[in-house]
Parts: sequence; C-alpha cells; structure tokens
Amino acid sequence: MTNQRDGAERLARLRAELDGIDEELLEALRRRIDCCVRIARHKSEYDVPMMQPGRIDLVKGRAARFGETHGIDTGFLDGLYDLIIGETCRVEDAVMGNGATR
Repeated sequence: MTNQRDGAERLARLRAELDGIDEELLEALRRRIDCCVRIARHKSEYDVPMMQPGRIDLVKGRAARFGETHGIDTGFLDGLYDLIIGETCRVEDAVMGNGATR
C-alpha cells in the first residue's frame, strides 16, 4: 500500500505543479490582451489600421520556430495562435470602436 500512497502523493504534486503552470499561462494571456488594448488605443490615437497582416505572420512564424526548437507541434501552435490572435483582434476592434468581432 505504501507504493500506491506514494504514487498518489506524487501524482497530486505533479497536478499541483500543472495547476500552477496553468495559472501562469492564463496570467500571460491576460497580460497579452492588456497589451493589445494599449496597442489598440495607440492605433486609434495615430490613425493606424487595426489589421496588420505582416505582424500576424511575424508572430506565427516566431511561434513555429519556437515549436521546432522545443519539440512542440507547429500545427498545434499555429491553431493556438489563430485563437489568440482572433481574440486580440476582437478586443482591438472593440477598443477602437470598429464594432466588428472576429
């Protein structure tokens, strides 16, 4: 029984570690969206168009290179960044008063 108890305790510690990583991930997403709000305000102030396709390519390319270097599926990262960028575009549209949602 000691092995089962030790195994259960180890699993609990690993899950607690994972929960902490999830909290960091969510906090990073919150900070990213906050930064996008500041970018949208800047774009509005200086009459810069919301969509910057070259920037999207740069961000997704950087994520793909990270995936290649760290053994993370680049298709997964591409899809993840589609979701992240879609949400930040929605937020930027709202902040800039464009009314469009993505």
